[in-house]
Amino acid sequence: MAVQNCIGDSFRGATWVALHNGGGVGWGEVINGGFGLVLDGSNDASDRAKSMLAWDVSNGVARRSWSGNAKAEETICRAMKEDDRLKVTIPHHVEDPGLLDRVLKK
Repeated sequence: MAVQNCIGDSFRGATWVALHNGGGVGWGEVINGGFGLVLDGSNDASDRAKSMLAWDVSNGVARRSWSGNAKAEETICRAMKEDDRLKVTIPHHVEDPGLLDRVLKK
């Protein structure tokens, strides 16, 4: 997700992007992405900020919905209704909550 987010930020107007190790969990444990955005008051900077920040935030909300966060799923569905360009795969929920435990025991 860090790579996808970083590349998406760059195409949507970030001034610079970076992929790096660490991020608070230890060197070499994860890959994180970062971005910088120059906001100089111009209309161009405003357009880039709107595009890039909407992408960056939606990516994080989508990831949390995929991990089972119901509020994130509700939020990303609402965001897709507000912006018809946003397309996010919604997770399919297991109807039998004990299924995973039974499968893993075999």
